[in-house]
Amino acid sequence: MEIRQLKAEEFEASLALSEYAFQYKVSAENRITNKEKFKPERVWGVFEEGELKAGLTLLPLKVHIQDRIVSMGGIAGVATWPENRRQGYVATLLKHILQVMNENGQSLSMLHPFLIPFYRRFGWEVYCEYKKYSIPVGKFPVKTEFEGTVRRDAAELETLDQLYKRFAARYNGTLKRSMEWWKQSVLDQDVHHGLFVSDEGEPEGYVLYKLENRELVIDEFVYLNEKARRALWTFLANHDSMVTGALLKMVPSDDMLPFLLPDPRIAQENYPYFMARIVNAQAFIESFIFNKQPDVRKYTLYIKDEHAPWNDGSWELTVNPDGTASLVRTGAADAQTDLCCSIGTLTVLLMGYKRPHELARFGSLTGDPEALKWLEEIVPHAETALFDFF
Repeated sequence: MEIRQLKAEEFEASLALSEYAFQYKVSAENRITNKEKFKPERVWGVFEEGELKAGLTLLPLKVHIQDRIVSMGGIAGVATWPENRRQGYVATLLKHILQVMNENGQSLSMLHPFLIPFYRRFGWEVYCEYKKYSIPVGKFPVKTEFEGTVRRDAAELETLDQLYKRFAARYNGTLKRSMEWWKQSVLDQDVHHGLFVSDEGEPEGYVLYKLENRELVIDEFVYLNEKARRALWTFLANHDSMVTGALLKMVPSDDMLPFLLPDPRIAQENYPYFMARIVNAQAFIESFIFNKQPDVRKYTLYIKDEHAPWNDGSWELTVNPDGTASLVRTGAADAQTDLCCSIGTLTVLLMGYKRPHELARFGSLTGDPEALKWLEEIVPHAETALFDFF
């Protein structure tokens, strides 16, 4: 068995596996374009006697965590041939990729799971969810008078990006978008946008939407204040003679739109979305900022991580009064530590998706009651979200 990055001449083998696994077909014209864009150094494969058995793509991405940018390994396109399934190829590849990410300094990894239980076995855990609304035109938010203007399809990409950055920074786990990502993964020829600009000339919000089958399909709704939110909804509501309703996708889980509607009884759905995994616990924690406290506190933490041995085992967690922390290995056994959890539980705890008391209540986090109470106090409250897909 050989695990390595693909070569440029192996484009067809990689594409054939993806087409079969994900049940799609690339046209002859798009095949040429895709080959020109192919980045073999990002695609890893398992080979037996020169034949590609399984593969995945490792994307060098960055995400927002606590108002800072963290290097993240985005895993996409995990695939294997049906005759090669349940032979350990994907498992071997995932373990290898964890080592690669660790060597690359990517302290966090994210992926969209085809099957959540499968990736949980390897330490990834659901870290965010999104809402989906279907609103008939008769239940749209009330139109309001506002100071400023909404400009349709007239914003510079840099302006949209600046607004997105400020909105995305509110959440842990949102993607830091490059201009290339905007052009290739966010905007396409069917996407319209409305940009709200205040009377002072300041851009304060935007909406990305499509008109499909007499419906407003809203891909992204970004606003910095209530004035921008109301103005953008008034702009959308002015489509009432053209559409029968609106479909809002990828809405953050902390969104309050239904409560703000005149009639909140609309169709709402909630979806577990991406999974995340801390790749290097020491690096992640030592760059994390905990809540301030009066004095230095130390507790021992046992991390269970069978697929990343550099994380697995007991550690001394020290948090300073200013919220900075250190994580130092100890020789203690599981039963001798103050706190104990898996790497997946540690991930969702620090990202803010679940609170310590919630995880402790259901047995995902165990330990001394005083240590659990301390953890509840020092881990900052946060919201998680992701508006992208890979």
